[in-house]
Amino acid sequence: MTDSIVDDVQVLLDKELGDKRILVQILRAAQNNEVISNFERNYVSKLVEKYLRPKPPVEKIISETPKQPVADVVIPQTPSNSQTTQIWSQTPKTAKSNSKNTMIMVGGGIAVLAIIIIAAVSLGGISNMGSNNNQPNQTSSTSNSFSINADSPSYKKGDIISISGKSNLPSGNKVTISIENSDDDVVWSDQITVKNDGQFNTLTFAGGSGWEKTGTFTIKAETNSEKATYTISFRG
Repeated sequence: MTDSIVDDVQVLLDKELGDKRILVQILRAAQNNEVISNFERNYVSKLVEKYLRPKPPVEKIISETPKQPVADVVIPQTPSNSQTTQIWSQTPKTAKSNSKNTMIMVGGGIAVLAIIIIAAVSLGGISNMGSNNNQPNQTSSTSNSFSINADSPSYKKGDIISISGKSNLPSGNKVTISIENSDDDVVWSDQITVKNDGQFNTLTFAGGSGWEKTGTFTIKAETNSEKATYTISFRG
């Protein structure tokens, strides 16, 4: 299974399919004979099914509709003494003026829209400058050698959360990782094995039970002697 996932991940990376950062993480773990979580295996399997295993072609059944015989059309002859009346269509002179008026109205509308967009961007920039101090993504740890973080400060429902950290524990030791919502309820937890270089990482989804309300969520990493946290925002 390890050889297969190495080959699949390598092909996905060569074709630039999926999340490169996550695939590189899985490939490194597989090459070093480290533990690969079921979530990571399922992530690779879904990409393989979607991009590397084409579905069988669907045969198109073309039904031939029997052609109906076309009846002969008899064109009556026009009597020689009939008079042909020619009708000349004259384009109203007001067409040009209407076109000019339309162009003037469109040009004026674009100018007004541009002014509105510029004003909105300016106000948005001022608003963002005032709100940066309230953003989550705050970290804390009981030790400088123990840390935990995520790949983004905010997520919406269905996003993949990539969690990683570092510890001085020997390889093979376990770190308990959990996520708590704004009501301090645990919405997800797992035990991750520390790798040879002291790194540990895992993946999970934003959503499910306990993710009904938006707000600040806290990622926690704990061992018997150390603890670290990382806060994120969930937008639903």
